[in-house]
Amino acid sequence: MGFIEFKKIYKAFDENVVYRDLSLSIKRGETITIIGGSGSGKSVLLKMLMGIIKPDSGEILINKNNIVTMGETELVSVRKKIGMLFQGSALFDSITVAENVAYGLRKHTDLSENKITDKVSRCLGMVGLFGIEDMMPADLSGGMKKRVALARAIAYDPQIILYDEPTTGLDPTNANRINKLIIEMQKILKITSIVVTHDMNSAFMVSNRIALLYNKQVAAVTAAEDIKKSRDPLVKDFITGNIGEL
Repeated sequence: MGFIEFKKIYKAFDENVVYRDLSLSIKRGETITIIGGSGSGKSVLLKMLMGIIKPDSGEILINKNNIVTMGETELVSVRKKIGMLFQGSALFDSITVAENVAYGLRKHTDLSENKITDKVSRCLGMVGLFGIEDMMPADLSGGMKKRVALARAIAYDPQIILYDEPTTGLDPTNANRINKLIIEMQKILKITSIVVTHDMNSAFMVSNRIALLYNKQVAAVTAAEDIKKSRDPLVKDFITGNIGEL
């Protein structure tokens, strides 16, 4: 059994069926990237793992605990184990970088201010942003905002990090920097990472495995180094850009 298990998930929004019998097993400590066309349900998968959206049927297990049946109080404790890097970084514009990174720590932990300050500095250092604690988000580049958001995501010491389109809107240099940080976070923190992306260069670079969503389920799961050699026509067509909107 994997560390994270999606089992026979069915999910629909009114008449729109997003998943039909979706199953996926994710190993502890791996980085798995979810690919698929627009509307294939990639972001819904992340929201279900956070307990923000519940499936209509099926199970979602984290370390053998089914989060689908949990109430809000139990889900809060689960979410504390999950860091999230949002597509738009989702920083609070009215507070400093340090206050952004410390936000969850102040809200959900009993750490002293000294320990919070030390942790904020350490997390910013891990993403290569030493000494910018007093800057405001408006003064940061897009790449720096992503790195601050990653520092905030790891401040909790999460077991899982979810990356929603982590390189979207970045130039190649900053996209490459984010990709390298995803790899470093996995190696240094032993974190289980789930990446949702349209960026196949990023997928090839950061992933241990790649899962393709197609026809409302996981159509293929392939080791990252093998995906370019896959004989699966769906995988080949996606990689070469011939599927279009799935």
